[in-house]
Amino acid sequence: MRIDISGHQIDVTPALRDYAEEKIGKLRRHFDQALDTRMILSVDKLEHRAEATIHAPGKTLFADAQASDMYAAIDLLSDKLDRLVLKQKEKKKDHHRGESAARSDSFG
Repeated sequence: MRIDISGHQIDVTPALRDYAEEKIGKLRRHFDQALDTRMILSVDKLEHRAEATIHAPGKTLFADAQASDMYAAIDLLSDKLDRLVLKQKEKKKDHHRGESAARSDSFG
């Protein structure tokens, strides 16, 4: 998983970068393929904003979050991305491959 973190009107400190990479890195457990993630952290007056774009196989996912603290914004963003990734993963599953009596070889 490649994570690119940049700041808009904010310096991304090593502690902030490590925290964001740890939170976004948890998405790795949902996919076997390599994900490409771009994260932008910005400050507008008193609102801290974190937004991320994930380029997953076959789909591009985007989420953003705002909070009064940058760490809280990253937490909210990671929760949103986790839900988006799980939703995308469920859509990719083939729900028609389950066991059924019509597809069974035994004619009991």
